[in-house]
Amino acid sequence: MLLSVARLCQKRYLEGALLFAVLLHFKHIYVYVAPAYGIYLLRSYCFTANNADGSLKWRSFSLLHVTLLGLIVCLVSALSLGPFIVLGQLPQVISRLFPFKRGLCHAYWAPNFWALYNAMDKALTIFGLRCNFLDPTKIPKASMTGGLVQEFQHTVLPSVTPLAALICTFISILPSVFCLWFKPQGPRGFLQCLVLCALSSFMFGWHVHEKAILLAILPLSLLSVQRAKDAGIYLILTTTGHFSLFPLLFTPPELPIKILLMLLFTVYSFSSLKSLFRRERPLLNWLETIYLVQLVPLEIFCEIIFPLTPWKRHFPFIPLLLTSVYCALGVTYTWLKLYVSVLTERISVRQKAE
Repeated sequence: MLLSVARLCQKRYLEGALLFAVLLHFKHIYVYVAPAYGIYLLRSYCFTANNADGSLKWRSFSLLHVTLLGLIVCLVSALSLGPFIVLGQLPQVISRLFPFKRGLCHAYWAPNFWALYNAMDKALTIFGLRCNFLDPTKIPKASMTGGLVQEFQHTVLPSVTPLAALICTFISILPSVFCLWFKPQGPRGFLQCLVLCALSSFMFGWHVHEKAILLAILPLSLLSVQRAKDAGIYLILTTTGHFSLFPLLFTPPELPIKILLMLLFTVYSFSSLKSLFRRERPLLNWLETIYLVQLVPLEIFCEIIFPLTPWKRHFPFIPLLLTSVYCALGVTYTWLKLYVSVLTERISVRQKAE
């Protein structure tokens, strides 16, 4: 992905499109950021000129450029999917690529909006049982926290369908796509849209895997060295996102390894970005700092204290729930903060000309 981004930033559009098309067929999770690639290529390559005020010059549309992009996409798709089409296995491939029957969330909830939604449903269920508002016999036990990958129904809040998740994802990426089209800022605008598409899909997508947060962290690292505001957002997202992956490495021998790697990367990120923007205001405010520091006692509780308590036998999902919900707060905050930054950012005259 970074190589395709580099090619687009160098205005080598066909190479960038080819690399992304190959990447997409290697791993379909990159469909999350496909809108950013599509709009940017259409705006910057298929239309070859802008007006003086930065608006699009419609007469500059190039049919040749569109044809070349179409040929690249069709060629890569034919090479990748052609054998399955010939063997009549394409429906089977699609059903495995988009497993709608696996449920809204993984056994370990990805730290996104649906983790907060599930936690709220659990809290309302407990409150309803305590106040005798709900019938205990009609409530499924451990429907969302049983550690199984399956479809489930919410108890109090409305249950989420794949169509509802798709609509939420589509609506959430629209502002970033509109900014990329109507407020072009060249490669920087493309990177912003790329990060927001990845984050929005992570926030509202169906059956999102927790490692998908890396799709937003990687391109955001390129923005973090350009402005102090982006550096602060990056530090929150990368620290929270990497910490949210800890439950995937759950064996005792992996505990010191993941903590050491996390500390090395985090210390280096904070020190290098702080040195880069040492003449500007602090990268994090006091509230953001407190939030990140609280990850330490959370890890101590989940890895050391909780296994020694009797709760482990009756409520084994508590460490995963706490990690998911707490990290979801940080990811949601960075998503909102980045969106506010993009929507309120002013465009210079030079950027409009580009």
